[in-house]
Amino acid sequence: MDYRYGSHTVFNIQYHFVFVTKYRYQVLKGDVGLRARELIRETCQAFEIEILKGVISKDHVHLFVSAPPNMAPSEIMRRVKGRSSTRLF
Repeated sequence: MDYRYGSHTVFNIQYHFVFVTKYRYQVLKGDVGLRARELIRETCQAFEIEILKGVISKDHVHLFVSAPPNMAPSEIMRRVKGRSSTRLF
């Protein structure tokens, strides 16, 4: 088990997120899927979120991440989905 370290903390917080496209439209294939993967990686790296495992299917995304304790799960998803969707459009 790998622990992560902050200035005053030792933590191992992991979240499994699954989110779908609107109406489960199959739009995350080809170049769009590759660009979405790239944007999610950039966003996670910017906010010190470590992607442990991730899969992008045609109509949904699985993310298994390790995040610092100062970020709530809703905050993580707000940043990941918000930044990737605006840049993807």
